[in-house]
Amino acid sequence: MRNKQTGVSLSGLIIVFVILIFIALLGFKVGPAVAEFFSAKNIIKTIAQEKRGASVAEIRKAWDQKTMIDEIKTISATDLEITKDGGDVVISFAYKKEVPLFSNIGLYIDFAANSKE
Repeated sequence: MRNKQTGVSLSGLIIVFVILIFIALLGFKVGPAVAEFFSAKNIIKTIAQEKRGASVAEIRKAWDQKTMIDEIKTISATDLEITKDGGDVVISFAYKKEVPLFSNIGLYIDFAANSKE
């Protein structure tokens, strides 16, 4: 009695590899934009905790100093919206980022964060 072989065919394996390569390339393109967003989000949370009674100018100066270290160029100090909620400082920003993928195809991402989240 012969046993029927089971497993993945060569064409199935190639299709799986193509899908995995596409996902990896997408991650390599989108990864830096997402990493920059999370870095900026952490910076506004840190500044909001450190500068509770600070003026708007001091907060913007702290932003410039911290983003110089992390090399965040998408958001400038003038893009920050700084408000007060009771005794707490709330810093927020929102921006749009277009990530070119290949040829004339790109990915458009809206990022928004505030220090209260």
